[in-house]
Amino acid sequence: MSTGDNPYQDDHGNHDASVTRRGGESTVDTTRTSGPVTDARGGPFLIGDNMTGGYGKGPDILHGCTISVDKGEIAVIVGPNGAGKSTAMKAVFGMLDVRQGAVRLDGKDITALTPQDRVVAGMGFVPQTSNIFTSMTVEENLEMGAFIRTDDYRPTMEQVYDLFPILRDKRRQPAGELSGGQRQQVAVGRALMTQPKVLMLDEPTAGVSPIVMDELFDRIIEVARTGISILMVEQNARQALEIADKGYVLVQGANAYSGTGKDLLADPEVRKSFLGG
Repeated sequence: MSTGDNPYQDDHGNHDASVTRRGGESTVDTTRTSGPVTDARGGPFLIGDNMTGGYGKGPDILHGCTISVDKGEIAVIVGPNGAGKSTAMKAVFGMLDVRQGAVRLDGKDITALTPQDRVVAGMGFVPQTSNIFTSMTVEENLEMGAFIRTDDYRPTMEQVYDLFPILRDKRRQPAGELSGGQRQQVAVGRALMTQPKVLMLDEPTAGVSPIVMDELFDRIIEVARTGISILMVEQNARQALEIADKGYVLVQGANAYSGTGKDLLADPEVRKSFLGG
């Protein structure tokens, strides 16, 4: 992320000191003009290629699953409960054994790297639960995200505050006192403090209202506009595919459908089986 002008701020979205717009109306911007940028090496910027694996000595949960995302692209993983969506993301992040297949970032094989080393390599991960330090203030949470930094991280913190204005207002408040949507902003902000090349989000809108969900998606779009790749698992499949450059539908740990978000929304089989018709 640039330490100059704020790369997040543009003429789109909410600039009120809240995650929701005053008046209660919110719409997701689906007119992004910045599309994916193919890696100069000829392949996707991040790919979990033909992944088969599971946790510890347990059975395989993923079966030849492939997930990829390019620079500046939003890729969304959807599917029924128990389909292996979060498992696929955790495999890409190194949180379970990939027994077959490989994970590559910017052309480099990172399959053997620990999650900590993947953060250093440029991957940010926001789990669905337990993703903030509740007893710490908002600002302390953001500072924890800069633990790998050796440079001045304050410009990045200002960028996070510009992206999520309510966090600036509440920066001295314990994060555990915030609303669900505001906590998610803290979690995403902390991940952005590492200056990731790829931001991975596991169910970022779980448990929030539809208005807050739309606003969080708006902020995710803004992050992608800066060139950061977004890989996201979502239960709100229809809404997530509306903002996705690329979508993956998983069933029983394997790829069932893939394509652009618009293509999957228009596919009658996908609509019937996974989107409620």
